[in-house]
Amino acid sequence: MTTPGSDLQVSRRLVIPAAELRERFSRSSGPGGQGVNTTDSRVELSFDVARSPSIPDDLRPRLLERLRSRLVDGVLTIAASEHRAQLANREAARERLVAVLRAAAAPPPPPRRPTKPSRGAKERRLAEKKRRGDVKRGRRGRFDD
Repeated sequence: MTTPGSDLQVSRRLVIPAAELRERFSRSSGPGGQGVNTTDSRVELSFDVARSPSIPDDLRPRLLERLRSRLVDGVLTIAASEHRAQLANREAARERLVAVLRAAAAPPPPPRRPTKPSRGAKERRLAEKKRRGDVKRGRRGRFDD
């Protein structure tokens, strides 16, 4: 659980200081009770990925590439409004930001090593095709004239 106002530990190499995060609060949409029009419980958490000094230089291109569809001028914004309490939404937004950054910072998967079917697999496939053909040939109607 990440508490608002503390640094975000994304990975061993990546820690985001609380000073680099910007929070905006607004009224949450959806159903509510008496306090629906008075509480600013929706949270927008913004982090400048492109210009943050806390991101290592070798990690920044990977983050920018993987998050390019979510960035606006290099800034990643996460909105949370699923809870009624502002504090719960702040925590949810921070946890979601950590999850998004952790997934984007993950190392690329190892390259696929191309393989070929074994000789036995090819023979089994062809034998099965032959067997299916024989079954279908046996179903054909024979007209004796």
